[in-house]
Formats: sequence, C-alpha cells, structure tokens
Amino acid sequence: MGAPRQSYGKVRPSLQPRRPRPIKRRMPATPDQLFAYLDTLGIAHKTVDHPAAFRVGEARELRGQIPGAHTKNLFLRDKKGAAYLVVALEDAAIELKSLHRRLGASGRFSFGSAELMRELLGVEPGSVTPFAAINDTGRRVTVVLDAAMMAHAVLNFHPLRNTGTTTISREGLLRFLDATGHKPRIEAISDGGAA
Repeated sequence: MGAPRQSYGKVRPSLQPRRPRPIKRRMPATPDQLFAYLDTLGIAHKTVDHPAAFRVGEARELRGQIPGAHTKNLFLRDKKGAAYLVVALEDAAIELKSLHRRLGASGRFSFGSAELMRELLGVEPGSVTPFAAINDTGRRVTVVLDAAMMAHAVLNFHPLRNTGTTTISREGLLRFLDATGHKPRIEAISDGGAA
C-alpha cells in the first residue's frame, strides 16, 4: 500500500480547457434523396429534366408541355425574422405590402437572404420549392399554400434544383409536407392568377 494521495479538491469543469467540437452540418437532400423519400411515402411523382430556370418566364420556355399547375415560390421573413415559404400559381399577383396582415406576421415581409435560404431550406436562389421542407429539420419555416393553387389537382415544382420540374398531386404535396412536420397553411393570398 502506498501513501494516501493528498487531494486539493476537484477542478471545476468550466475551468478546464475545452477542445472545440467540430460543427456537424447535415448536408441538404439531393433530388434523388427527395424522390426516394416520396417513394417511401407512397407518393407518385414524375420529373422532367431541363436546363436551369431561374425565373418563371424561363421555366415556361424550358419545361415544354408538362401538364398541371405551375408555381412560384417566395422565401420571405417578417420583421422579427420568422421565415415563410409562400407558394402560389406562377402568374398569381401577390400583394407583399399587405401579406403580413393576412398571415398574422410581425410587420411587413422582406425577401429572405440567400444565406438564410441555404441555412433553412438547403436550396439556392432560383430553386425554391415546397420540397425544400425536407431540409428544414428544425421546422423554422412556415409553409403557406395559396388556395387558388390548391384548387388544382396536379402541381409542379422544382425538385430542389432548378434543372427539373417534378409533378405531384395536390394530396401528395400535403402528405409530403405533413411527413416533414410542416403542416401548411392554406390561405387566399392571391387574385387567383390573373396578373
């Protein structure tokens, strides 16, 4: 037996030097991972590939004759920084100056930055889509679907990249959003697409 060790007390953990932990960032889903997820949910989908389309006008020219309603997606934030994804028909007129009142947001909307879009939705500008809810694991984005768009049985969106158009049923979209934890708000936010 050796001599008893003399103890001077424990060093408090907060005083011990800490090693920095590497930040683990989950990579955003790819289109193939999105399609596999839709398959696991039993949601029918069809995708047509085309050159990159950054605006609605470009998409019209590139997509050809894909049946169903075509859409636009607005990534917005209110004065307190809450993020919204507003999805409507591609030719719908949406009055941004008053939209915050319709949705009960904190002050007027502004467009969310590309950095915030990448952080929350994992997509690049020009590729915004409700399918990006698959990447919002923190459920920080409120998804708002225009009632006029939801009157259509078949809908079209980018499959996380603007190099394709994915066709899905209205019911399939709702099932997908519910599965990702994004129960959407369906609101009359446009004039129905007469712009």
